[in-house]
Amino acid sequence: MDAYLMTYFKDDTHGLYFALSDDGYTFTDVNSGKPVVAGDTIAEQKGIRDPYIMRGNDGYFYIAMTDLHIYGKQKGYRDTEWERPGDKYDWGNNRDLVLMKSKDLIHWSHSVLDINKAYPEWNVGCVWAPELIYDEAKDRIMIYFTMRKGKGKTKLYYAYMNKDFTALETTPEILFDYPDETKQILDADITKLPDGRFCMMYVAQESPGGIKVAFSDKINTDYVYQPEQIDFEKKSCEAPNVFKRIGESKWVLMYDVFSVNPHNFGFAETTDFKTFTNLGHFDQGVMKRTNFSVQKHGSVIHLTRKEAELLAKHWK
Repeated sequence: MDAYLMTYFKDDTHGLYFALSDDGYTFTDVNSGKPVVAGDTIAEQKGIRDPYIMRGNDGYFYIAMTDLHIYGKQKGYRDTEWERPGDKYDWGNNRDLVLMKSKDLIHWSHSVLDINKAYPEWNVGCVWAPELIYDEAKDRIMIYFTMRKGKGKTKLYYAYMNKDFTALETTPEILFDYPDETKQILDADITKLPDGRFCMMYVAQESPGGIKVAFSDKINTDYVYQPEQIDFEKKSCEAPNVFKRIGESKWVLMYDVFSVNPHNFGFAETTDFKTFTNLGHFDQGVMKRTNFSVQKHGSVIHLTRKEAELLAKHWK
């Protein structure tokens, strides 16, 4: 592995964006800040959010996204603020996830996963921020996401995908119970550690809302709560994503600082997942952008040099 690929989206387009980096510090958008996939071509709500990318153990790349356009009424995609009444289902109230699969990062197949249709008895209020991880024990991709039933609190759930990456093979179950049931939790991100344990970053909507961490010996259960908030923000942030620095025993925590203007990403670095060093925001420290200035809810994976060059060449 010799390069980094970051996925993200923007509120103005609700499309999918790619940015490349040679060193994991400076990122360049492959399409000069324009979408590589338009949200209105793949999503039922004509927009995507929260794109997460994973390299599978089978040679394919996988992306999972929220199917939701928060400005659908203003864009003329619907006549109401949300798909369904806000007084019954609250903010956003989408029901679908968008799934994509590719061998080369250029040509993608896609499908829509309707959680509410699969489980109508749950009265799904929203389904957001899906992420993916390969479970070696089950030889399946585990998908985990934020879900609200009706107007209840958002919680974290997991399930297993079928081999075609088009539908769930198991019924979603609770991934982690937060000790304070009056608080919402969302945006989980799981990293397998060198010692075999699993580290889950997630957002607890305290005051301010921010990033917390939990550890488990199992990929899908028994995560142990820790009270500390590990981000470095004075105001709220969300959407944690962890990536490893190539060739180093260092990991970077990237998160979305939605509470600042202009909107930005924050970064922290760790070697042990106990202590974290503040790297600041994009363009205010060591982390840089070269040809874009706005991004939301990102994820990062490693690429080979050949993969990075082919992707850059395709988008010129």
